[in-house]
Amino acid sequence: MAHAVKWAIMSTANINRKVIPAARASPKVELVGVASRDQARADDYAKTWEIQRAYGSYDALLADPDVEAVYISLPNSMHCEWAIKALEAGKHVLCEKPLSRHASEVEAAFDAADRAGRLLSEAFMYRHNPQTKRAKQLVEEGAIGELRLIRSAFSYSLYDEDNIRLRAALDGGALMDVGCYAVSGSRLFGGEPENVYGEAWFGPSGTDWVFAGVLRFPVNVVALFDSGTAMTERDELEAIGSEGSLFLDDPWHCRVPGIELRREGRVVERIELDPVDSYRLEIENLSDAIRGDGELLLGREDAVAQARVMEALHDSAMHAAPVSL
Repeated sequence: MAHAVKWAIMSTANINRKVIPAARASPKVELVGVASRDQARADDYAKTWEIQRAYGSYDALLADPDVEAVYISLPNSMHCEWAIKALEAGKHVLCEKPLSRHASEVEAAFDAADRAGRLLSEAFMYRHNPQTKRAKQLVEEGAIGELRLIRSAFSYSLYDEDNIRLRAALDGGALMDVGCYAVSGSRLFGGEPENVYGEAWFGPSGTDWVFAGVLRFPVNVVALFDSGTAMTERDELEAIGSEGSLFLDDPWHCRVPGIELRREGRVVERIELDPVDSYRLEIENLSDAIRGDGELLLGREDAVAQARVMEALHDSAMHAAPVSL
């Protein structure tokens, strides 16, 4: 097997607590460093997580010639900016979702990757999980007949207006934080929409605390989703067809994988799957692609299309009108 790819993490964000153990569990990944904007914070974080190198700035990380790949877990508004800087510094990049809700920014980031001869991937970890692959396969095989409707939800409760997820200047909000999963899942099953409509409730922080959307696909498929940072915790996805439906109770985290296949006149069939760490799978996917041992699952095409839909939904909510793509 090819030698492990040397990775470093840009920022000390909370999401790292899921990525670091995943990286440590993989023989394909060697986590060598972590960067903060403050050397003392970087030192403390590296000591806590037993990471070899601590960088007192993001530029210092990028200047390290030993680092081959970077995981970016910065706030949303900084994703494309630092992805481009990392790519220009010769690093491969796995950037936490969403890359951006502006398609032009995502295009620019992938243009930088092409110029540098490096790989860039958007970190939608659920897309790498076998549960997702199996659900998609069942729909394509006609297990529920012809697909008609996709229904999904992702929400939780957060009321601390200082939290980066609720800060408008950092591109926070329900659509960006959790609604993006529902958009991605809708696109996974439905393809690319021809028009969208979004509605949002903006809370005291200035970000959307609730966001709901409708996506219309050219093959007579409609997707409905809702997301929120001010609702009870919910996460589910259902694909409904002419002869049945397919239900995922845990579509995004995939902690307890399982698919319920519901068809008229039949007992509900539950398809069990073994739990797998989605974070490990996504970081291994890019590591394999770097070494030439596999194909990148999520590249330019998916990321640009995702941003285009996110941008259209946001514009629709702001102007109270459907947007065609």
